[in-house]
Amino acid sequence: MYKLLRNFLFLFPPEAAHHFSMKSFNLLCKIPFIRRILASPYSALGVDHPEYTKSIWGLHFRNGLGLGAGFDKNALYLKELELLGFGFIEIGTVTPLAQAGNLKPRLFRLQKDKALINRMGFNNDGVKKVAQRLRKWNQEYSNAGLPVRRPMIGGNIGKNKNTPNEEAWKDYESCFLELWDCVDYFVVNLSSPNTPGLRELQEKNSLRKILTHLQTLNDNRAKSSLEKIKPLLLKIAPDLSWQQLDEIIDLALEIRLDGLVVSNTTVSRQGLRTAGTRLEYMEGGLSGIPLKARATAITSYIHQKTSGKIILIASGGVFTSEDAQEKINSGASLVQVWTGFIYEGPAIVQNILKIPF
Repeated sequence: MYKLLRNFLFLFPPEAAHHFSMKSFNLLCKIPFIRRILASPYSALGVDHPEYTKSIWGLHFRNGLGLGAGFDKNALYLKELELLGFGFIEIGTVTPLAQAGNLKPRLFRLQKDKALINRMGFNNDGVKKVAQRLRKWNQEYSNAGLPVRRPMIGGNIGKNKNTPNEEAWKDYESCFLELWDCVDYFVVNLSSPNTPGLRELQEKNSLRKILTHLQTLNDNRAKSSLEKIKPLLLKIAPDLSWQQLDEIIDLALEIRLDGLVVSNTTVSRQGLRTAGTRLEYMEGGLSGIPLKARATAITSYIHQKTSGKIILIASGGVFTSEDAQEKINSGASLVQVWTGFIYEGPAIVQNILKIPF
């Protein structure tokens, strides 16, 4: 069924198709009997499945499959995505001020490769609006008194395009403080290839400054509110050298970072079947199947290098239950999808979770 719908949606520009499909899904979900039909057995309308649940950082995940940042940047579709059964949903990347992002078109399909190229540029509504939506959603869920736990929410934070790198820490601080009471964990995004100069902040000293500052804020906020600190993770690029990875590993262990997300999109275009087209050479981050091997190799490297001391969320080329299991076997504790969702459709959660991991 979804293949027919996908063929129709793929007739339109990717970004327009995304907004159309999610708005349509939103309308369908407002009809109670259709909502029940669409609901995954892993959603809040179902039950907790003990063989799928995971407890990490003191958080209870109803399953280990999540939706990566960039799909619902502005926390507009949490109810709909929850219905599909995701164990966690990462919103963002969110920046302090709203920004339009890069010029359109900025999202492209490579159908032969089951891949996407995006150069979105952190387009979002700004952290205050996103935080308002998250607080409203949390309150509605609390008021409903549902017996089943909601999906965990991750806050993916970044800097505004016009903020110079030497002041980037202020942007991360602003987003962190605004979202602190709205999300369950944080992901610091310094690895997007679509904000000029951003990846320079992955250098060890820059990383230490930003991450340790956020850890201090985290401790202070937790003490003042008498709540637990929020797990703090770093999302890394797949294009780092092994030496650069070693530096990040050393820093993560040194400052006791809570985890890493492996990985962001790649600027590499090696091995594409979509050869000889303009898509192969355009700027932007590549995701999907071509990223899978490299992202899995990095996951395995970090896991082995640290003897499993760093919690890893694996992303990159996850389309099937076998792909997810490969990530788990490589050392990941949780798995995210993004591009796979576009190509496989809303049933991807049920299809992947047919086999517990």
